[in-house]
Amino acid sequence: MTAEPGAAVRPRNRKQLIVEAAGRVFSERGYHAASMEEIAAGVGITAAALYRHFPNKYALFTACANVMADRLVAALDEVPPHAALADVLAAVTRVTVAHRASGGVYRWEARYLDRADRRVLKGKFAQVVERVAEAVRREHPLPGEHLRAVAALGAIGSITMHHTSIAQRRVEDLLQASAVGAVQADPTARGNARVVELPARPVPRTRRSQILAAAIPLFERDGFATVTNGRIAEAVGLVPSALYRYFPGKADILAAACLQTAGLLAQAVEHNLRGVTDPREAVAALTATYVAYSFEHNALTTVANAEVVGLPAALRRPLIAAQREHIAVWEQHLRAARPELDSRQARVLVHAGFGVVVEAGRRLRWQDSPGHRAAVTALVLGALGV
Repeated sequence: MTAEPGAAVRPRNRKQLIVEAAGRVFSERGYHAASMEEIAAGVGITAAALYRHFPNKYALFTACANVMADRLVAALDEVPPHAALADVLAAVTRVTVAHRASGGVYRWEARYLDRADRRVLKGKFAQVVERVAEAVRREHPLPGEHLRAVAALGAIGSITMHHTSIAQRRVEDLLQASAVGAVQADPTARGNARVVELPARPVPRTRRSQILAAAIPLFERDGFATVTNGRIAEAVGLVPSALYRYFPGKADILAAACLQTAGLLAQAVEHNLRGVTDPREAVAALTATYVAYSFEHNALTTVANAEVVGLPAALRRPLIAAQREHIAVWEQHLRAARPELDSRQARVLVHAGFGVVVEAGRRLRWQDSPGHRAAVTALVLGALGV
């Protein structure tokens, strides 16, 4: 007996299709802004049909967070045990680029997993890091092979965090070269230290600035979704209703804090580039400035990277504009230092450098010291090929 013409046939890989669609939505919208209805629509099914596969959004999110790590582990299992570093990095790069649209979930959104699920995901990622570190140790026996391994993975994984359009083969070659550059850098070399100046943090003298200063540590420690306006108000000695005189809601608080620190970064870049004429020196100054900024403002950047995608479009727009202006400065100086790069290649590498900062910073637990700043700066410069 055969199905009637036009009858709907349920695909055998529907669960996989759901996870793929959900990964794209979570990556684009963030965990809290994503809805089961939106994910179901992406697969062409009803929300009721979606719930037959996953009981709730958390269960679906957990599957999304694990699937990329599982793919990386599987891809590396197929690489011979003593394969060349280039082959190990190529396997990671192919999987990451192939699943670019949904692959960022495990990097940022894992902060929403409960402790047990987070431990499982961390264990899988540790397998990937160890495999890369083994190859790094064999071919580039410098200090800090695990730090250099996560830097390489940060460079490759950065492709999941932006939308620069570039051919698959070109981007794979570019990311692999960037990852190799990171692992070849010596994070302990004395010449890596570069003194840069950052503007002092604004002293919270006004009630508005006090709210900003109090909210970010709460968001970072307890999660943006769980922190209420009442808790923020209590932290600055206000009754909850009084908070609305300064901000319509906590999304506005986060957006204002991001804009404030974006302004500080722009000031720091302008100051530290003043008088620098050599293109490579300019890239080095930019890198040292961004690394110093990332260590000093890691609480905000951790929250922002996970939560900004879920903000309303009107609040997101000025933040995106500020980020684009910053990246344009990087692109200009990187292309001056490496004239063979076109604008798209330069943007991909700039984001790769940012990915190095994130993963290396995490590895160092964001413990701020001149040595840690110098180490991360060296890894970024290696990834940029400067």
